[in-house]
Amino acid sequence: MSPSTGVRETQRRRTRRALLDAALSLLEERSLGSLGLREVTRAAGVAPTAFYRHFRDMDELGTTLVEEALASLHTTVRDVLAATGDSERRGEAAVRLVAELVRTRPAHVRFLVRERHGGVAAVREAIADQLDVFAEETGAALAADPVSAAWAAQDVTMLSRLLVDHMFMTASAFLAASLRGEDWTAATRTALGQLRLIHLGRVHWPG
Repeated sequence: MSPSTGVRETQRRRTRRALLDAALSLLEERSLGSLGLREVTRAAGVAPTAFYRHFRDMDELGTTLVEEALASLHTTVRDVLAATGDSERRGEAAVRLVAELVRTRPAHVRFLVRERHGGVAAVREAIADQLDVFAEETGAALAADPVSAAWAAQDVTMLSRLLVDHMFMTASAFLAASLRGEDWTAATRTALGQLRLIHLGRVHWPG
């Protein structure tokens, strides 16, 4: 790669990052469907034509934000699911994982919570696709666990989706606590209690 090519590539990456960061900032109090391309480019400090060198449209920018927020978590989630120990320890690890995501990427999580049922179909579908993968990974771990190994497939799927929904609900609770100026002690206690309740139901499920 020539020096000039390297400089252009660095600038390209900076511009792409600036567009994503500008969108996240603008989306703090708004939905993606209400956000215009020119608003994003103005906030990023680039010309509107520069947008199209990175994204086809606002939908693609939105799906990129979904990928940034969730795609890299799959390995970590698999590690949590594969960890040895009782269900309470795994539950604590899962809640810590959600807390870390909210702590390090609050704007991404806020975007996901708002847009999961938002007005932009491509983004709703991208979020749903990622959550489907998490549910499949969780279901595979549950099907291998002695407690639920003999369950019917639809019951395993029901539980895995419940746990994924719980992850989303817990992230939303952490965000809400931050907005109220509270620490996350109560939200963490509630999340862990809910997971214990889910586990008790799992132990006594007829299968």
